[in-house]
Amino acid sequence: MSAPKPAAAKNSLLLSAIRQGHGAFVHGRRVRVLAKVLAEQIPQGASVLDIGCGDGTIAALIAKSRPDIFMQGVEVLPRADCQISCSAFDGNTLPFGDGSFDVAMLVDVLHHTSDVSVLLREAARVSRQFVLLKDHLSENAFDHATLRFMDWVGNRPHSVTLTYNYQSRAQWNAHFGAARLQPATFETNIPLYPAPFSALAGRGLHFVVALRKTSG
Repeated sequence: MSAPKPAAAKNSLLLSAIRQGHGAFVHGRRVRVLAKVLAEQIPQGASVLDIGCGDGTIAALIAKSRPDIFMQGVEVLPRADCQISCSAFDGNTLPFGDGSFDVAMLVDVLHHTSDVSVLLREAARVSRQFVLLKDHLSENAFDHATLRFMDWVGNRPHSVTLTYNYQSRAQWNAHFGAARLQPATFETNIPLYPAPFSALAGRGLHFVVALRKTSG
């Protein structure tokens, strides 16, 4: 077997360093904050489908703080070490009937898709009450560049598909309306990053919205 090429070895070392640095300074705080914010939005005794659950860390933290709820995950490539029960799906169509769960949850998933409306409508279909969504807001080129860099740092070392499909508030509102969803709460003050990083990586680029299903 031939030795790795210098450029490939250098890239591998760089990605390893990024993964370790992100895990040490960002990931732990991020999952704790998100789990707390999301748990506060889930109704008592609800069943929750975590769409694109990854390793299930956030869902497991939610379940730990909210033993009254039931968590089920779904992922394109389910991980053997997933911390919650997880089923496979094709990335577009959820393998559940209409209204199978009280809440469908999407945490930083839709901006990785080529068309955010497809999976958002599926989430609305399988939920009975709410779609709980965490994603990004991009209102200008600087927002997009910042989010693109953050996405690359957080996900490139894990080989996550990066489409950088960020939406503005107006675009999100259009998607919500098309999926017959109405914001019940919309929160952008989410302390994911400590100072001074929050001045760049925070500043309203992240939101959590509880979307209530409407009849028309």
